[in-house]
Amino acid sequence: MKKTVVVRVARSRVVMILSIGALTACGDKSSGSTDRSKSAPSVPVSAATAASGFRVTDAQRARLQIVTMALTSFRPTVEATGTVAFNGDRSTQVISPISGPVVRLVALLGTHVTAGQTLATVSSPDFAVAVAGYRKAEGAARNAKRILDRDEQLFANDALARSDLDQARTDAASALADRDAAAQQLRSIGIDETIISAIHDGKLVPQLEGAIRAPIPGTVVEKLINPGQLLQAGTTLAYSIADLSTMWVMASVYGSDVGTVRAGELVDILTDVSPFPIAGRVDFVASIVDPGTRATTVRILVPNTQQFLKRDMFVRVRFHAIRERMGLIVPATSVLRDDDNLPFVFIANTDRTFSRRHVTLGAAVETGYEIVDGLKTGEHVLANGALFVQFAEHQ
Repeated sequence: MKKTVVVRVARSRVVMILSIGALTACGDKSSGSTDRSKSAPSVPVSAATAASGFRVTDAQRARLQIVTMALTSFRPTVEATGTVAFNGDRSTQVISPISGPVVRLVALLGTHVTAGQTLATVSSPDFAVAVAGYRKAEGAARNAKRILDRDEQLFANDALARSDLDQARTDAASALADRDAAAQQLRSIGIDETIISAIHDGKLVPQLEGAIRAPIPGTVVEKLINPGQLLQAGTTLAYSIADLSTMWVMASVYGSDVGTVRAGELVDILTDVSPFPIAGRVDFVASIVDPGTRATTVRILVPNTQQFLKRDMFVRVRFHAIRERMGLIVPATSVLRDDDNLPFVFIANTDRTFSRRHVTLGAAVETGYEIVDGLKTGEHVLANGALFVQFAEHQ
């Protein structure tokens, strides 16, 4: 049967169709016989075959470092990326409790404030209404108390029925509750206790301006209002305050590394603004995975005494596992990558040659990697000098 072989030449893009039967016929005519050694196609040697059994000289081998695989106790290290955020337990947004135009800004960006300190003053009719309400409640409470005292005396002299005395006690209690509520309203809009005491004593008080006060101690990190701006009570954001002594780092951990990260583990935060790692500790590991990134969010509490960390800063995170485990560890210099980006190591054979072995990497450690698959105890792996062998085998 006649066979046809198609040979494509890529550079010239010419397709040559050669008939084996025709070539055989031509061979018979020219020489009378077929030379099988010349017509048999040569089989190229693959890169993997060529790499196996690579031999170095005795002088070169003396400079190579070879390690023997053995089970080793280690603590895995997981590396990830993250962003810096304010400590949510020590930061808050300040909402204006009163309506009216801003009269004066007391606290500017970067100002350190204490709890209750005035941040801004507001010209607000809410103050007049609240003060009037407290004065009325105070007067009603005093009158109800006077009536109760009189009725108790009358009842003691059998000049008043029990039901009338009970009603007087109810009215006095109600008046006191109204007075306390009015006083609490004054406190909620920022009126000082000395002013409340003056009103309680019946003294005249000057025209008051409303105050926006700091609910927590910290640093003013955002100022969202300006003089003259009209504020709406309960809706207008005025300031943001944060305690910068600690920060949160929100890291994204992927895949099997999530099982290694646990609350309480020590963490190194690496950033370009600090010449040394900043120590932190895992505070919380999320119970859900982000559907967009398929990553689990890990929250890290980090001291910020040097003020190196800023909100939204991009950082690198290195987790150090608390629990130890056993495994095969190779130095970082042993692991190389092939053309398909697959990891491999060089195995030192008994005949003084080296051959490639693809491996599956596990957790990272400080000086190397855990080998999950591809090596076994007792095998010899090339450490320092692996790059030299990889380069030399292609020469």
